[in-house]
Amino acid sequence: MKQQEFIQIISPFKDKLFRLAKRMLVSREEAEDATQEVLLKLWNRNDHLKGYNSVEALAMTMTKNYCLDQLKSKRSGNLQLVHSNYKDGKPDVEQQLEDRDALNWVERIINELPEQQRLIVQMRDIEELEFNEIASVLDMNETAVRVALSRARKTIREKITAKHNYGIKTS
Repeated sequence: MKQQEFIQIISPFKDKLFRLAKRMLVSREEAEDATQEVLLKLWNRNDHLKGYNSVEALAMTMTKNYCLDQLKSKRSGNLQLVHSNYKDGKPDVEQQLEDRDALNWVERIINELPEQQRLIVQMRDIEELEFNEIASVLDMNETAVRVALSRARKTIREKITAKHNYGIKTS
C-alpha cells in the first residue's frame, strides 16, 4: 500500500485515536506519543490492513491497549477522564461561567465512574462510536456495553439532579 492510500485510510479517525489516548493518559504529550506509536504500527502493517473489516476499530483497540500498557508501566491505577472537546458559541460571561461549572461537575461525576463505564461514555457519547465498535475495542458483549452505558448515564443524571436540587425542600 502506498503512503497516499494509507493516509486516506487513517485520516477519518486519527483525531479519535488522539482523543482516546488523551482521555486515558491525560497528558497531551503522552497522547501524541501514543497516537504516533499506533500510527507507526499501522504503517508497518499496512500491507495487511486491507484484510480488516474496520481499520478504525483495530486502531482504537491498539490505542486502548497501548495506553493501558503505558499506565501499567507507570503503575498508575487510576485513569482520568478529562473533557477538553467542549466549545461554545460565545455566550455572555455569566453563561460561560455556568457552562464551565456544569462541565466541571460532569467531569467530576464521570471521573467517579468505574473505569469501564468511563471508557464507554467516552467512546459512545464523545467519540460517537457504534456499540459494535465499542464492544470490539473493549472485548465485551454488545449488550453489556449498552447496560454499562445505561448505568453510567443514570449515575450521571442522578448526581447532577442531586446537585441541582441541593438545599431545595420537596414535601
